[in-house]
Amino acid sequence: MTLHWEQRAPAVGTTPATGTAAAGAPAARRPAADRLDLTLMLVLTFATGIVDAIGYLGLDHVFAGNMTGNVVILGMGLNGADGLPSLGPALALVAFVLGAAAVGRLLRPVQAKGWSGVHTALLVVVGVVLAVAAALLYASEARPVRPWNLVITAMLALAMGAQAATARHVAVKDVTTVVVTSTITSLAADRWRGAERQPWVRRVLAIAGIAAGALAGASLLTVHIGLGPLVAAVLVLAVALVGWVGHRHIDA
Repeated sequence: MTLHWEQRAPAVGTTPATGTAAAGAPAARRPAADRLDLTLMLVLTFATGIVDAIGYLGLDHVFAGNMTGNVVILGMGLNGADGLPSLGPALALVAFVLGAAAVGRLLRPVQAKGWSGVHTALLVVVGVVLAVAAALLYASEARPVRPWNLVITAMLALAMGAQAATARHVAVKDVTTVVVTSTITSLAADRWRGAERQPWVRRVLAIAGIAAGALAGASLLTVHIGLGPLVAAVLVLAVALVGWVGHRHIDA
């Protein structure tokens, strides 16, 4: 089975013909960096599945990462359908936007596409926020009630918004880490229009990753509601560490 790793556009400061860095870094290092970035984004996708499972099953039917689902729940909740919440999804939506906006502002001066120390630092912050949310959940004897469940929901959504914006800047095609609707669309549409060299492996892995994360999150919830965010925090911090070390090694 052949994996197709799509090349990114040459970064700023590279020659158009080869994409080789002005400092003389071999272009052959780019595929290794692409493979590393793809793997790390898939791990973040799995972590998102965990967080969303905890949010939906343990925190009053609220998604922390899947804002499409949240907007739908918000709309139905505003109509009072089946007792669905409206305040929780609204807070999650606002927190997600704030997290994404803050990261977008911080990444504005950073060269687009590829990994940098700023990406590492941002993911460390995401991991810390998830860890604090896990600590608050462990501090409660049972599933938290208002207002604490809303506070924790907002924290999880803030972290997911920051993660999504960071992943968007790293720019791994088809892997946003928080949604797979566009990935499913691309997988289906490109298949039937006969597109050659479709990166179907990464697309299937992204879809399977978020589903597997949701399965894991639901299972962790049966142990303790704080365990899911804790595992997600460890995964995000591991991605930050591996990304930093891995790219330093590749660029050496």
